[in-house]
Amino acid sequence: MRYIDFLDRGAELYGTRDALRAGPRRWTYRELVALTHRIARGLRREGVGPGEPVAIWTPNDPMGVACQFGAARGGHPWIPVNVRNGVAENLAVLERLGARHLFFHSAVAPDAARAVAEVAGLRTAVQIDGPAVVPGVPDLAAWLPPDGPPVDCPSGPDDVVLLPSTSGTTGRPKGVRHTNRGFEAMVANYQSLMHYDVPPVTLAAAPLTHAAGYFATTLLSQGGTLVTLPAPDPLQILEAIDRERVTTLFLPPTLVYTLLAHPRIGDFDYSSLRYMIYGGAPMSVEKLREAMDVFGPVLAQTYGLTEAPVVLAFLLPRDHAEALADPRLARRLLSCGRPGPFTEIGIMDDDARLLGPGQRGEIVCRSGTVMAGYVDDPDEEARVLAHGWFHTGDVGERDEDGFVYLVDRKKDMIISGGFNVYPAEVEQAIWRHPAVRDCAVVGLPDDKWGEAVTAFVELKDGAELDVDELRAALREELGGVKAPKAVRIVEALPRSAAGKVLKRVVREQYWEGRARAI
Repeated sequence: MRYIDFLDRGAELYGTRDALRAGPRRWTYRELVALTHRIARGLRREGVGPGEPVAIWTPNDPMGVACQFGAARGGHPWIPVNVRNGVAENLAVLERLGARHLFFHSAVAPDAARAVAEVAGLRTAVQIDGPAVVPGVPDLAAWLPPDGPPVDCPSGPDDVVLLPSTSGTTGRPKGVRHTNRGFEAMVANYQSLMHYDVPPVTLAAAPLTHAAGYFATTLLSQGGTLVTLPAPDPLQILEAIDRERVTTLFLPPTLVYTLLAHPRIGDFDYSSLRYMIYGGAPMSVEKLREAMDVFGPVLAQTYGLTEAPVVLAFLLPRDHAEALADPRLARRLLSCGRPGPFTEIGIMDDDARLLGPGQRGEIVCRSGTVMAGYVDDPDEEARVLAHGWFHTGDVGERDEDGFVYLVDRKKDMIISGGFNVYPAEVEQAIWRHPAVRDCAVVGLPDDKWGEAVTAFVELKDGAELDVDELRAALREELGGVKAPKAVRIVEALPRSAAGKVLKRVVREQYWEGRARAI
C-alpha cells in the first residue's frame, strides 16, 4: 500500500468518524480526504511536479496534517520542519533537501519569509492559518482551488514519501529517504503489536515531525482519531486525556517526568488509556513504576531511529506489568523490548561478527522500515548499511528470551583510565535520586584519567541536592571507575527539538581546542 492509501482506507471504512480534532474543530475522514485532493490540485496548479519535495513548517496543527497528506496525494515527498529548531538549521534543511513548496504556520511567519527570500529552488509558499501575514504569500483558505476531479498520482513501493532529518545529536543532521514500502512495514509492525477494543484516539502532544507523527499514521487505516495540541503543555495533556478519552499517546521520557511532577496529576481520569508509549531516550525504573501507578498498566516502550522509525523493538504493557510483578523478570524494565514481528535485530562486534546472548556490541537490524538511504551522503550511507544490516550506532545486548538492552550510544562511551564506562548505567543510578529531574553523564578531559566521568544534573523545581553525598552513594553502588569524578548542577540541559539531551553540546565546550575528543 502507498502512504496515502492508509488514509483512503480509513475513509472507506469510517467515513463519518472524526479523523482530526483540535479543540472545538473537527474533520471527518471524508472531509479530510476531500481537502487533501484540493491541496494536491493546488500544488499541481503551482507547477510543483511529482517527486518534488514539499516542506511543512508548523507546530502541531490539523491543517499541517492535511497538507502532509495532500502532498502525498500529489506524489510529493514530505519534508517535516520542526518549529523548535533554530531558523538557520531549518533553512539549511530546506536548501539541502530541495524543497519546492512550503506550507507554514503564522507562528513561524518571520522565519518562513526568510525561507521564501533565501532558499534557492523554493518556488511557492502558503500560510496554513489565516489571515496571511507575509506579503505576497496567501493563506490556505484563499489559496485552495475549488472542488474538482480527484487527484491520483501513480506512486510505486520504492518512491520516496518522507524526507526527515536526523536529530543532530552526534553532528550535522542528515536527510533520510523513506518510501511507501517502508511505511507499509511500519504500519504492519505496529498493528501486529497493538490491539484495540474501541476505535483508537491518539493525542499528538510531542512534535508530529518526529515519531509521534509517524505513529499517528499507523492508526488511520483503523479509523483512529488524531487530537492535536500545538505545544506539549503538561496541564493541557492531562486535561485532553480526560476530555477526549484518549487511548494512545507518544511522549519522550522527559515529558513523562514533567507530567508526573505536575501538581494536578491526580485531578483527571486516565482510564481510557491503552498505550502510553515512550521512546527517544531511556527511562528510569523508578519513574516507570511511578507512571504505572498513576496511569495504569499502559506503559509501552518503542525503540527506533530516524533511519528506522519507532518500532525496531517494542516493550509491551504486559512486559512492564510482568516485570514489576515477578522479581525474576525485573531486569526487563531496563530493556527496550523484543524485535517487532517484521524486524530482525542482531548484536555485532567491530569485526562484523554476530554475538550471542549477554555479549555487548553494536545493535544492528534488518527490517522493511529501514531507510532507503541518505540524501547526497553515499559514504555514510554505505557505512551504516554495511554487511547487509543497518548499523544503529547504539551499544546493546540481548538476553536468552530475546529482550534487547540498550546500553548506550556507541559514540557516548567513556574510556576512563583504560576502562569502558557506559553513561546510561550511571544515569540510571542518578535518576533514582528523588531531587533529580534529568541528567547527562559525559567524559571530560582529564590528565590522569584521559576522560573523567562527569554528571550534569537538572533538579526538580524547588529541590536541593548534596553533591558530595550523591557522589559517595554512586561510588558505593557503581565503584570508583564508573562513579562520577564530579557532579555539576545545571539549570537546564541542552536538548534537541525532539527532546533528546544533546550530550555533544555538553561535551564540546570542554574539548574545544584539543587535538582529540576522547
